[in-house]
Amino acid sequence: MREDETSAEAEFGARRVAAEEKAPLVRGVFDSVAGRYDLMNDLMSGGIHRWWKQEMVAWLSPRPGQRLLDVAGGTGDIARLALPRLDPPAGWVAVCDATPHMLEIGQARAIDDGILAGIEWLAGDAEALPFADRSFDLYTIAFGLRNVTRIERALAEARRVLKPGGRFLCLEFTPAISPMLQPLYDLYSFAVLPLLGQIVTGDRDAYTYLVESIRRFPAQSELSDLITAAGLERARFRNLTAGVAALHSAWRL
Repeated sequence: MREDETSAEAEFGARRVAAEEKAPLVRGVFDSVAGRYDLMNDLMSGGIHRWWKQEMVAWLSPRPGQRLLDVAGGTGDIARLALPRLDPPAGWVAVCDATPHMLEIGQARAIDDGILAGIEWLAGDAEALPFADRSFDLYTIAFGLRNVTRIERALAEARRVLKPGGRFLCLEFTPAISPMLQPLYDLYSFAVLPLLGQIVTGDRDAYTYLVESIRRFPAQSELSDLITAAGLERARFRNLTAGVAALHSAWRL
């Protein structure tokens, strides 16, 4: 279900909370699981999330010298995949995330792997980005749009920071998949995934929230309409893995 721009409430999974409460609650979720976030992604998706992210960067097709803003970038998966194509120092990535703990882990891992330049790590809100108008060639957000309080504001911010001719790309879970797979997917989502989250991260509620937030996220066609309404053009999407996730592409023209 989409959150109305003027509403004083927001959806936090299956709960409705005051709009100003959602962002702190989401930060609490990611603070809780940050240390095992990447491990949990591998386990719960069987590693498929890595292929999805590779597909995202392949479709983004970054070029040398471009500037990429990766919002809700967490520990930097998208940034690290895109960086070699941007040819630093001419091109670079800004990873912006609302949870400083996630950024700290991502930055430490990058340093450990010898990535000392080309990525900037900044805490910030997707609905009020700390960047100037028309400052990026590329904007990505992977599995983050579900977590914002107002999708419309986040999309408007994406358009604002993109240069004319800039590319927008979103990777996100979808609320419904192939009807043949839906019963098994529901069983896994509501029974197995929260239990796995409890075992791996010690936080069952975080992964219950994940499942609930996916079910309440706009369907692919509705999200395309929201992207268009925000002033981005040529919106289209590609389903991945029987519609478990989808890539949404648009341009600031």
